[in-house]
Amino acid sequence: MKVELEKVLPMDIEARSFAIITEELKGREVLEEYAPIVKRVIHTTADFDYADSLVFSQGVVAKALEAIRKGADIVTDTQMAKAGINKKVLAKFGGQVHNFMADEDVAAAARAKGSTRAAACMDQAMKLEKPLIFAIGNAPTALVRLYELMQEGRIKPELIIGVPVGFVNVVQSKELILSTDAPYIIARGRKGGSNVAAAICNALLYLLDETRTGR
Repeated sequence: MKVELEKVLPMDIEARSFAIITEELKGREVLEEYAPIVKRVIHTTADFDYADSLVFSQGVVAKALEAIRKGADIVTDTQMAKAGINKKVLAKFGGQVHNFMADEDVAAAARAKGSTRAAACMDQAMKLEKPLIFAIGNAPTALVRLYELMQEGRIKPELIIGVPVGFVNVVQSKELILSTDAPYIIARGRKGGSNVAAAICNALLYLLDETRTGR
């Protein structure tokens, strides 16, 4: 069989990818407001199931963009998610990305409480005196701890991106966040990952980045 490659210039690869995604999404209902986020997640994963599984709270995109504009920081549950977020664009608005998984005091707190480090990271995040966006792509225990802290009135996230991947309490942790009044973007079911969390963050950032043309 003869293999024919598309001739695409390096600077045009992303635009071509999004054109393919847009074409293949025809016939599936994706609201225009959510399309940049859904498409970027599909671009990252090549998985069109996200067109159906991503769930958005009412007005979440506008709320998320306003939070970024006012300098919100992003807290991740993995170094991978932190690495994947466009920190240069976030910094334009005064925001930073944090991950506390390697902090010694977080490890000590987790051991003392018999919890995961990811859960302890949520407690650590409360020390940040800034508006906070949480991008959780790996640990359902982080989402569960966030839920507990919100129920206790100790934290009020500007946005929760809840896309942990796996099997144990993954679905349940997402459903807990769906039951709250917090602004959220959730990938229902077992799918997700740190790359998905970073992709959602970047989709939001690129909506505010006037130098960015690819969607």
